[in-house]
Amino acid sequence: MSKVRFAVWLFALALAAAPALALDNTIYNGTDLWQTQAGTLVDFAVNPLPAGFFCLGSEPFAEKVAFHGVPLATGVPGALGSTDTIVQRLDNAVFNKRGVAFTRIQLRAMSFESNALIKTACGLFKATVTLDGEQPVTRMKIVRENAQGGRFFAPIAVNVKISFTPIGRPATEPLELHKSVRFPALPNQRWINLQAQDPGQVKGFQLVDTDGDRIPDTYLPGTSNFGVGLLRPKTVYADQICHISDECSHCV
Repeated sequence: MSKVRFAVWLFALALAAAPALALDNTIYNGTDLWQTQAGTLVDFAVNPLPAGFFCLGSEPFAEKVAFHGVPLATGVPGALGSTDTIVQRLDNAVFNKRGVAFTRIQLRAMSFESNALIKTACGLFKATVTLDGEQPVTRMKIVRENAQGGRFFAPIAVNVKISFTPIGRPATEPLELHKSVRFPALPNQRWINLQAQDPGQVKGFQLVDTDGDRIPDTYLPGTSNFGVGLLRPKTVYADQICHISDECSHCV
């Protein structure tokens, strides 16, 4: 083989390898899909609802209310399975020489409902939690430990609306409470590189309800090559994760 042909062959080989190398070095923007678990609650003992909130003369409310996830409404019914919360990674995260990358994250969809009806002197109420308008953006740190994955650190900030809908009465206009919640980053959360594996990935954009009215309204991207958890045969396994603030906990 002549030197010219050998050089051309090496150049072609390098071009063929380049996309794979780039893919290995980048976590692409996309979404992380979560299912809410037991342990998710709001503790109103920290900031009780004031007297008169539920009706004229009602007592202050200072109880814990437990919630479960409600699958998000999607353009294709059931497209995201039991997903009730979506976090979007807004940027491609490129690893530096130390194996560290950063991206911005934002809550894009959330749908919870109280496990039981809330009993008050004013009657029964169902509580729901949805996102409340424009959401804060926080910074996620991703650490690569090997070709398969590593750890990540992601503080969560979210503006929510808690709606209390009266049950069994002609008046069904919900009472609303608006809260801003900040969850610190949890240590040693694991991630897996899904470039070579394809368990549970969502391809392409999905039409999703993002404002809690059960009507799909916004197209969100798929899950890309980032998976939360550890790889087990044919699936990605994630332990239950609980984000906790002074008055709220969200377990997924």
